[in-house]
Amino acid sequence: MKILVAEDEDSISQIYQIMLEDKGHEVTLTSNGEECLQAYRKAVTKLSDTSQEYLARYPPFDAVILDYRMPKMDGMDAAKFILEINPHQRIIFASAYVATTLLDSVKQLHVVVELLQKPFDLEVMVDIVEDKSVYEELKKINVNVKGIKELDPTHEQIRDLLQGLKKMRLNTPLIDC
Repeated sequence: MKILVAEDEDSISQIYQIMLEDKGHEVTLTSNGEECLQAYRKAVTKLSDTSQEYLARYPPFDAVILDYRMPKMDGMDAAKFILEINPHQRIIFASAYVATTLLDSVKQLHVVVELLQKPFDLEVMVDIVEDKSVYEELKKINVNVKGIKELDPTHEQIRDLLQGLKKMRLNTPLIDC
């Protein structure tokens, strides 16, 4: 997976990079929202197609991890600009900022974003980035997870699949034999 990280604390961003790269992910580090947005725009320009349909299926990054408070441009503003470019981009806020205030702020984005409250276990971050909980839920309902992963779905597609399957299970009456 390709991960873009915006974190102003060098020691924290280095730890993120080490953890994610140890799991085989490609990590791009930036130290503020402005740099993050520049890196995102640069990655978009390298794509063969920049239409909304293409970006939804093939975002330049599988996830963007943003600290909430950073110099030059905070994570919220960076997220707004990134979502203007690609409304389907997966955003994960990793912040020590007060959770309730952060939740109120991200509602302004009008999209689903994920929140990690600092401090957090680094394995939890990796699990969230890799959608481990979603794949575990799919396994529980007997979905061929290996086959799904071979299709290389986006995070949004995996979540949609899980939600759709859950709805089907709820709406399908059980037949007694």
